[in-house]
Amino acid sequence: MTYQAHDTAIIDKGATIGDGARIWHWVHVCSGAHIGKNCSLGQNVFIGNRVNIGDNVKIQNNVSVYDNVTLENDVFCGPSMVFTNVYNPRSAISRKDQYRDTLVKQGATLGANCTIICGVTIGKWAFVGAGAVVNHDVPDYALVVGVPARQIGWMSAYGEQLDLPLSGQAQTTCPHTGDQYILEGQTVRRVES
Repeated sequence: MTYQAHDTAIIDKGATIGDGARIWHWVHVCSGAHIGKNCSLGQNVFIGNRVNIGDNVKIQNNVSVYDNVTLENDVFCGPSMVFTNVYNPRSAISRKDQYRDTLVKQGATLGANCTIICGVTIGKWAFVGAGAVVNHDVPDYALVVGVPARQIGWMSAYGEQLDLPLSGQAQTTCPHTGDQYILEGQTVRRVES
């Protein structure tokens, strides 16, 4: 098995692309990029040299994944969402030695038109709402929205909002999977059914 790429896609020599990946119109994958199995790169996506993308990642149209960004397995990047890699860019001053690492952990969703400021970690199965601007770390399973992004709830791995307070001691069950979600302080953990 191999990957599929549209005729207009530019894949630089040296890029690593996993089996079953689908690369659509006008995509550019730089030579140092690593893309896992069964990924989908929508129209007009750019993947930088120092980018590591896990398996089953979906990157929708018009997304640029710049150097020093890591996307773990099962991440969803909504249309036209934005990553940065320099905190205080200036055209006249080269800051390529100041790139900050950004990590998006397994299963996280980054909604359409959201912006992820470099240097943050988005937790496992977290959900960033459309148009949010994330300038700080996001906990596992957290639901964040707004400018700047603030937490308003918790999400299941299935992708539904959980009936849990923002902090304290509580638990709930996902009606779709039967998984238990346990809140302890300001941290949620999942016990799979």
